[in-house]
Amino acid sequence: MSKILVTGGCGYIGSHTLVDLIENGYEVISVDNNSRSSEAILNGVKDISGKEVKNYAVDLCDFDKTKAIFDENPDIKGIVHFAAYKTVPESVEHPLRYYRNNLYSLINLLDLTRDYKVPNFIFSSSCSVYGNVEDLPVTEETTLVRPQSPYGNTKKIGEEIIEDFSKVCDSKFIALRYFNPIGAHPSAQIGETPFLPPQNLMPIITETAIGKREKMYVFGTDYPTRDGSCVRDYIHVVDIAHAHTLALDHLQKNLHSDNYDVYNIGTGNGVSVLEILQSFEKATGKKLNYELKERRPGDAIAVFANKNKISEKIGWEPQYSLEDMMRTSWAWEEKRMELSKEV
Repeated sequence: MSKILVTGGCGYIGSHTLVDLIENGYEVISVDNNSRSSEAILNGVKDISGKEVKNYAVDLCDFDKTKAIFDENPDIKGIVHFAAYKTVPESVEHPLRYYRNNLYSLINLLDLTRDYKVPNFIFSSSCSVYGNVEDLPVTEETTLVRPQSPYGNTKKIGEEIIEDFSKVCDSKFIALRYFNPIGAHPSAQIGETPFLPPQNLMPIITETAIGKREKMYVFGTDYPTRDGSCVRDYIHVVDIAHAHTLALDHLQKNLHSDNYDVYNIGTGNGVSVLEILQSFEKATGKKLNYELKERRPGDAIAVFANKNKISEKIGWEPQYSLEDMMRTSWAWEEKRMELSKEV
């Protein structure tokens, strides 16, 4: 049973990945300073998996405190690195905050990966590294242009740092570029808990449906798409979590010949904003109060993935349908409301 360090383990994708790793025979530990998360989510991880996960409440930008984790766990065989700030508007307003947090933490981890001879490293990247693209679907060979936000740029720079480092390090690295994660664990024990006002679509939908928001807005109905609204590639968070496990398996079994590689994680299907709203209403029976507005600056018309590379090389395929994404998102929002009433 290999020990895996998951950074940002109390976060949205991190917590689901803890569950998936445990279910696939890995021993896990978490490091999360809980500046944008709550350690309480690990109770849900325990309820699902039957395992209590130790979390180190450490800021990865603090090298000495991060090193102490490795001193205490010299048998770490892999790192899955999620910990990062991820809110696009905040990154635009506070770019240095994002560059400092997201890049210093990565560099510290890479130093320790080398010093403690950790053989395998999975980096949580993003489709935001592609910027605005013209050719669809997006492949890993698509030319990277300047991302639209400092957040996206930290992911692009992070990939470049890892690729350079992989040339002088014996460890092996995979960067997973995922598209639009939504949904929650089918048990409704863990899910997305925004600590800042959410900017991504799904929490806005569920918060509107449950009454936390009076109404929501659809920005742009005159795009050259099926119904005039933007198109994105939405993927269930549990499918994303399992991709990390499979990527780690791939490295553990020495099936990866290159020291560094990148993979898209997406369904390969584009779904419009209006289609998402209709799917949510159909799956849950909840009517959404929304208003159509003019386009927002910077929104891409359509972005969706070509997933052939990860399917062929690592054997990953998404298992959850769009209806599953809607249903589990709503179940988790109802659970959050229930918990808030108990406090």
